[in-house]
Amino acid sequence: MYSAPFEYHRAATEQEAVALLGKYGDEAKLIAGGHSLLPLMKLRFAQPKHLIDVRRIGGLSFIREDKGAVSIGAATPHATLEASALLHKQLPILSEAAAQIGDPQVRNLGTIGGSLAHADPSADLPAVALALRAQFSALGPEGTRTLSSEDFFVDLMTTTLRADELLTEVRFPVQPAGSGGAYEKYPHPASRYAVVGVAVQLTLSGGKVTAAGVAITGLGTKVHRAKAVETALLGKPLDDASLSAAAAKAPKGLKLRSDAQLSEAYRRSLAVTFTARALARAAKRASG
Repeated sequence: MYSAPFEYHRAATEQEAVALLGKYGDEAKLIAGGHSLLPLMKLRFAQPKHLIDVRRIGGLSFIREDKGAVSIGAATPHATLEASALLHKQLPILSEAAAQIGDPQVRNLGTIGGSLAHADPSADLPAVALALRAQFSALGPEGTRTLSSEDFFVDLMTTTLRADELLTEVRFPVQPAGSGGAYEKYPHPASRYAVVGVAVQLTLSGGKVTAAGVAITGLGTKVHRAKAVETALLGKPLDDASLSAAAAKAPKGLKLRSDAQLSEAYRRSLAVTFTARALARAAKRASG
């Protein structure tokens, strides 16, 4: 199908993009790589009258370490995350997840900011952002504000970004010594979106878990932070019994979907199985 008619705008600066958003309001959508928005437009699930292209804005694509965090520009492509030597060293879970997004074309055109702002309930990077306690910078008419990943994802394709705000940067805390992370995913065979995806980041000290971040994507209407799993891990050794007991709590608090493809019971089983796999690999990496 073809999209509904729209007017195309190419923003030269972040401020111009914000001004265009303010001018056109709910009738406008931002576009960078387009791999999330364009399919919806072709199906006419989304019919913006104005598209604001931000991909060529200078300074929106970068990866750098700064003050205990790795900062990533919102227009940075997934393929850049996948190949980054800095991420392989400091946050390998992020490179690992980026490598599992779509296909090479999607990874070269799709961007981290587009994925996070689109908030698809089966996207990969929201789970990693939540597990790593990322923070987002959003530019609006009144300046820049910082948003926590904990509050950012509200509902199905809904975030706390305002209609006149542009996501500019994502900051991921550098993990301390004794940390390890893993992303486990069962991809849909056609779309490569996550039927289920689990991101886990663990920190060990004295043989016991001192910090844990666990997030699940694909099974509910939005990405879910598995707080029950995190709580079950804290203060425990990373033995098989502790990991198994923690993984069993993965469905707790998760608002599972049920449709013609997968029953709620099967989704619950997927949550436990893939959380167990991600925990096992993260534990191995944290243990050195």
